[in-house]
Amino acid sequence: MAKVFADADYAVIITGRDRERLSAAVGELKEAGAWIDGIPCDVRDPAAVARLFEIVHQQYNSLDVLVNNAGVAHKLLPVDKLPLEMWKQVIDTNLTGTFLVTQAALPLMKAGATIVNNLSVAALHPFAGMSAYNAAKFGALGFTKALREEVRTRGIRVLALIAGATNTDIWQQFWPEAPREKMMTPETVAEAVLHAVSAPPEASVEEIVIGPTAGVL
Repeated sequence: MAKVFADADYAVIITGRDRERLSAAVGELKEAGAWIDGIPCDVRDPAAVARLFEIVHQQYNSLDVLVNNAGVAHKLLPVDKLPLEMWKQVIDTNLTGTFLVTQAALPLMKAGATIVNNLSVAALHPFAGMSAYNAAKFGALGFTKALREEVRTRGIRVLALIAGATNTDIWQQFWPEAPREKMMTPETVAEAVLHAVSAPPEASVEEIVIGPTAGVL
């Protein structure tokens, strides 16, 4: 996502709680010619989120596109075997993190800006053994729809990204043997998001539902 937006001449900021991975990602993207910066942040931490957007405000003053992309899954476990800490980690990252980041970003967004919430097909379809992930994504879809109604009069667009199987590292958390060769590439999904965000100001793409032709799940 960051590379596709940088290639389209956006100034891009990425963030993450793992400083080493964040630094490596920034270095890789800069080598590819991207105008990019990396600011460490744990989206579960209100103070860290506030610091992130203080820096964004100081350096850029306003924000054109927010992509709520932070997300974790969990091992395939039935409800009666799912540890509370695992439940909280998923809910806090995927749902509460989206709320905290959006709340902090909104004062920097003007008419024509877009918020993209990466939700996954798990926001629509329940999967056995994935109760925390499903709950977080179903909740995030509800949050996305409510947010859209709230900011519509301000000219801010809100996009729900509902992607099917995409070849990212999240599969290692619950299905390491997943058939990656049948999945979409992250670049494919990112290009679809960029296309939607680039719509004329009078148009709003509210949902992108995209999946691999091979099906996978």
